[in-house]
Amino acid sequence: MLSVQDLHKSFGDIRALRGCSFDVGRGHMLGFLGPNGAGKTTAMRTVFRLIGPDSGTVTWDGKPIEPDDLLRFGYMPEQRGLYPKMRAMDQLAYLGRLHGLSKTSARDSAQSWLERFDLGERAEDPVESLSHGNQQRVQLAAALVHDPELLVLDEPFSGLDPIAVETMSDVLREQAKSGKAVVFSSHQLDLIEDLCEEVAIINAGEIVVNGNVETLKDRAPIRHLELEVEGDPSTLVDALEGVLSTKLNGERLTAVISADTDVRGFIAHAQEAGKVRHFAYTTPSLSDLFREAVR
Repeated sequence: MLSVQDLHKSFGDIRALRGCSFDVGRGHMLGFLGPNGAGKTTAMRTVFRLIGPDSGTVTWDGKPIEPDDLLRFGYMPEQRGLYPKMRAMDQLAYLGRLHGLSKTSARDSAQSWLERFDLGERAEDPVESLSHGNQQRVQLAAALVHDPELLVLDEPFSGLDPIAVETMSDVLREQAKSGKAVVFSSHQLDLIEDLCEEVAIINAGEIVVNGNVETLKDRAPIRHLELEVEGDPSTLVDALEGVLSTKLNGERLTAVISADTDVRGFIAHAQEAGKVRHFAYTTPSLSDLFREAVR
């Protein structure tokens, strides 16, 4: 398990981390969220000892991270970390060798990942000749080529088309299912909600939300309600308690209401008023939780 505990880090007058703490176990995937400048990249870099915290600890399986541990970790930085003039195959094989693979194993693994990301025919092309999205795929392959136990990925979906997003999502699911610990940041909250059981939201260097996604949604103080009836649904709002906001689009009413609102009476009232075509009562999305946490 990767455990980040009470990290503090300042750069001059800027306090980048203020007690940042989170855990991600083997076989789990953690979505690491936060607005720009919240401290996500700083926290990730401390795992690889690229940045030393002023205080706090980062451990792997309960022990301080040593150089040998780093050989078993995979890191994908947000900023491109590839040699632009080096061929994709040579790049991946070289990085595999740095992590301890034999020459043959490194090239076999590199070829396998290039083919997985539909880049087999571009293996001999310089990285700089590839599109932004294909360079992103090579960057992820570089984090995977040595079969790491821990994956830390900073904005891995940036610049990818929908097909590439689907492929990368499948890869991350497979990595977690195989027992790897995976933590990645993204501003695409729908992807995080789809992929991750657990999230940590950082704001101004502090973790402000941390836990199981479904549990956090269930505990949220709001619910979303949608109603469509024959006629004007806006006349029904007065019968609904705990309304925080409403939006009317034709015959469909969308409302944000308090979680403790009893909607059974409202449903009965709506049925009496006319034919109910559509009704939905749901917990808030991860995007809602994020906005509330960093507001």
